[in-house]
Amino acid sequence: MMNKISRLALGVSVAVGLLGALPAHAGKTIDAIKARGQLVCGVHVGLAGFSAADSAGNWTGLDVDVCRAVAASLLGDAKKVKWVPLVAQQRFTALQSGEIDILSRNTTWTLTRDASLGLFFTNTTYYDGQGFMVPSKGKVKSAKQLKGATVCVQSGTTTEKNLTDFSRANNLGIKPVVFEKSEAAEGAYFAGRCQAYTTDASGLASVRNQQAKVPADHLILPDLISKEPLGPAVRRGDDEFFTIAKWVVFALIEAEEYGITQANVEQMKTSTDPVVGRILGTSEDMGKLLGLDKEWAARAIKAVGNYGEIFERNVGPKSPLGLPRGLNNLWSKGGIMYAPPAR
Repeated sequence: MMNKISRLALGVSVAVGLLGALPAHAGKTIDAIKARGQLVCGVHVGLAGFSAADSAGNWTGLDVDVCRAVAASLLGDAKKVKWVPLVAQQRFTALQSGEIDILSRNTTWTLTRDASLGLFFTNTTYYDGQGFMVPSKGKVKSAKQLKGATVCVQSGTTTEKNLTDFSRANNLGIKPVVFEKSEAAEGAYFAGRCQAYTTDASGLASVRNQQAKVPADHLILPDLISKEPLGPAVRRGDDEFFTIAKWVVFALIEAEEYGITQANVEQMKTSTDPVVGRILGTSEDMGKLLGLDKEWAARAIKAVGNYGEIFERNVGPKSPLGLPRGLNNLWSKGGIMYAPPAR
């Protein structure tokens, strides 16, 4: 005969098991998105490779593709996105106030931002670090040679604080020249008002490629002075939307690991691999746990490709930015890009 403690433990176990199997219910953010038939995505005003619009208003970039994937999963159409360009000082207020549903704008995940701004970061979609760009013709080949240098930097960013910390830690006496907008900081550097320009290394590559008259005239120093895990964020208070946004990105990473691409996603639905079957909804319906249908991940992959395809198209070695995969490679290929199992 079972004693009271055993019966209680069994009851809790059964209850947890039942609760774990319940499908998600739509929260207020999801209801609003479905009611308007559109995901509202906050992006950078223009950072090639991450989020930038052409003359016809067509947006491209790694951060842009994240929003397209979420829209494909949630609304069934990757085109159902409203783009809201935001400068650094506007981005968190826009999310807090409900002006946007998701912020996908090369934003660094930090403790302060995660704990005190009323938002949650969902994933890291690009592992970055802060660097410096200097004129190639100069003698500076390392960031520690910037003693007493003037450095252009944007205000309201982790970049500004990192620059101050780096200068103090190394007794360099760097003189920050601060600008509210990144375009102003970039313009001042190229005009010769500063001896160096600092931002995330990926941003330096984008700026050099897009803004420099002769990119080879500018050197991105090898030093990285910080960790900058970049990724999307959503408002607190809607756990269901937070979970969906998080797992859409994880599905794109899992898709790369298991060889599911934009081109072969339909063909892969016949795969006997149980993981592929769960991702694509052919063997198990994982979508119901997210409040979505079983095709949720297949639609996202078909819309934008897997994570590797997104990276290569927007920022990879064959793109104009020419960035190596590095840390952003899969964990099985020497990087740290890793998704929890889809099961």
